[in-house]
Formats: sequence, C-alpha cells, structure tokens
Amino acid sequence: MATKEGLKIHEVVKFPDPVLKQPGAPIAVFDDALKTLVAEMFESMYVAQGIGLAAPQIGLSMRLTVIDTSFKKDPKDKLVLINPEIVEVRGKQFEEEGCLSLPEIREKVQRAAWVKVKAQNQRGEWFEVEGEELLARAILHEIDHLNGVLFIDRISRLKRELALRKIRKMQKNGEW
Repeated sequence: MATKEGLKIHEVVKFPDPVLKQPGAPIAVFDDALKTLVAEMFESMYVAQGIGLAAPQIGLSMRLTVIDTSFKKDPKDKLVLINPEIVEVRGKQFEEEGCLSLPEIREKVQRAAWVKVKAQNQRGEWFEVEGEELLARAILHEIDHLNGVLFIDRISRLKRELALRKIRKMQKNGEW
C-alpha cells in the first residue's frame, strides 16, 4: 500500500516474529533512503493508529524509532531517534500500555516517570531529548523494541502467561 506522497506503508510485524526479539543493528549511513524510511515509518504508524513505531516492528532489525504522542496534532511532537542511548531515568509510573505488534493486549507496566536520551537525527547529528509521563513511556517502550524487549517481558509471569494464552487462542481462531 502507498500513500498519496508515494510512501510505502509497512505492515506491522506481530509477535512472535523473531525480529521482535533480536537487538537492532546500529545505523551508520544517514542518506536519502533513511529519510524516506523515517517518513514511511511515520505514515505506517499513523495508519496503524499508534504513537510510536520501531524499525523491528516493520521487520527491520535496526536502531531506529519514530514517536508522535500528539498523533499528528502537533508537528513539534514528531520525534526520530536513531541509535538512542538512555542517559538518565528518574521516578516511577505504572500505566497501561499497548503495542502495535501485540494488538488486543494491554497491561500496566512500570517505567521511569522521566527519561533523558541521547540519539542521532536523520543527518547523523547527536542530540539529547527529555520526556516525562506519556513521552517517557513511549521513548522507553520503543527503545525496548530496539533491544529485543517487548512490554509483556516487563509484566508479571502470570499476566504474561494470560496474554500469551489469549494470543494462542486468537492464532488458533485465525484472528492474529
């Protein structure tokens, strides 16, 4: 599927695809192909009704994620993190999360309430960004994807088992 701008809409990879469990490779080439991929990831994320999308979620094992907590309402909220590194975290929040790669599954996850991250932009320039509450949660959730970690890896074993059981049932019924 393509948008009116000619951008490809990537299908979101669902759990248990192996690409979701492997750490993404660092990005070393900052070219037009990367800029196009970033634009396609934003469009793919919007089509899927998400506020964050990591490259492994579209089958690409690389350290790239896009985030827009305003969901297109404020262009300033669009965030591209390439090769992100967590610099500092503070506080705690315990909020419900979902994931485009785990549709129908929502659980409360404990994360830091504030985060500072160092990352590269599309030109390869390093910058730092801070986020709190929803943005902190989104940044940490997406960086987890780049490290091969899913939010269900951060919930209790019992809740994870219930989520996996629900997924297996949906797979059996052809709904996954």
